[in-house]
Amino acid sequence: MADKISLKDAISIGIGGMVGGGIFAVLGLAVSIAQGGTPVAFLFAGILALITSYSYVKLSQHYPDRGGTVKFINQGFGVSIFSGAINNLLWISYIIMLSLYASAFGSYAPNLLELTSNTTVDFHIYASAIIILATAINYYSIAVVGKIESYAVIIKLIILFGFIGVGAYGLIGNPNLSQLAISHWESPVQLFAAGMVIFVAYEGFELIANAAPDIINPKKNIPRAYYGSVIFVIVLYIIIAIVTVGSLPFDTIATAEDYVLAEAAKPMLGQIGFTIITIAALISTFSAINASLYGGSRVNFEIAEDDELPHHFTSKLWNQPIGLLVTAISTLVLVNILDLESISTAGSVGFIIIFGIVNFVGFKTSKDTSSNKIIPIVGCTLCVLALVILINQQYKSNLTGVLVSGAIIALCFIAEWIFKTSEKRRKS
Repeated sequence: MADKISLKDAISIGIGGMVGGGIFAVLGLAVSIAQGGTPVAFLFAGILALITSYSYVKLSQHYPDRGGTVKFINQGFGVSIFSGAINNLLWISYIIMLSLYASAFGSYAPNLLELTSNTTVDFHIYASAIIILATAINYYSIAVVGKIESYAVIIKLIILFGFIGVGAYGLIGNPNLSQLAISHWESPVQLFAAGMVIFVAYEGFELIANAAPDIINPKKNIPRAYYGSVIFVIVLYIIIAIVTVGSLPFDTIATAEDYVLAEAAKPMLGQIGFTIITIAALISTFSAINASLYGGSRVNFEIAEDDELPHHFTSKLWNQPIGLLVTAISTLVLVNILDLESISTAGSVGFIIIFGIVNFVGFKTSKDTSSNKIIPIVGCTLCVLALVILINQQYKSNLTGVLVSGAIIALCFIAEWIFKTSEKRRKS
């Protein structure tokens, strides 16, 4: 029983996966796109995550496997070029998430300690250093990674609840509260697009799938873990968005876009509040990098085990899968060449595609899993719609993000096709 995961632990995995560095990284970006309708944008993204979690519940109960999403996709499509490409996209999406977290760390850290007189240089130093440190910790001990994550979840939630409490009190009589009025909202399509750009802030609930085989009383606790964690995070994000938009004028939010949560603590708590939230952001993003590095290397290992990547990826270096080092180096490259919006767009595109496909697998296997056919197909349709709206919105405002996303998807399919073709040739 010692190795079993309780309901509380399973919910913590989901909440910890979602409330990683995401909210600290993308809140300012969401406000820049949705303006006063930012809470609605978070609601739209949350609804899509909640519908998708239904497919995850049914698949996790029927096909419990530590491979999680990788195994679900293989279950739906067999081990093929298509499933291999999508699973590779999942791995690359982990790398993109890591870049997002490192980007947030690099944006917040210079506010605490400037290393040079140039904030851009400081950003690159901090973002690179935190990836290297987290990689070293992952190589040193996986147990340490787990301990950091469990403490970090508690610390960041305490600080975020404190921010909400103090911030909500500070809204009384605040002239910026009028920014939440419908007259300051963007169009419904723009709000939905904003929700999809910051969809990466919700993707972490899928980590529960990897823990499914070890959850106590799975029939009862798997649904509770998914729905409980997603609903909790939707409410948390909406309240944070309300407090932020109601506390600061739009131009201040735009100036502090990359560290807006810390700036939002200033009106009530001054520099102390700014520092406390900055520290929370650094702890959150550091723990998220730690956990995602481990998760990314495991995904890479699982894909190689299923013959969808070269078997070299199942070999180990310093007692860890070689994918850990490859994931870390790829993250270092990405965070130093792409801007925050492009990273966020590429991450959201990747996870919307993956979740759309998992929903389709949920629909396809509905007879086996004894599930409702309608919910997964609605989830799949919404993911397709979300993808179209997101690409259309970003094409106008952030062409780089769209091109990067397209190149990544193409690379996944081309690489898998080359690998599968060469394997077939080698065997024959």
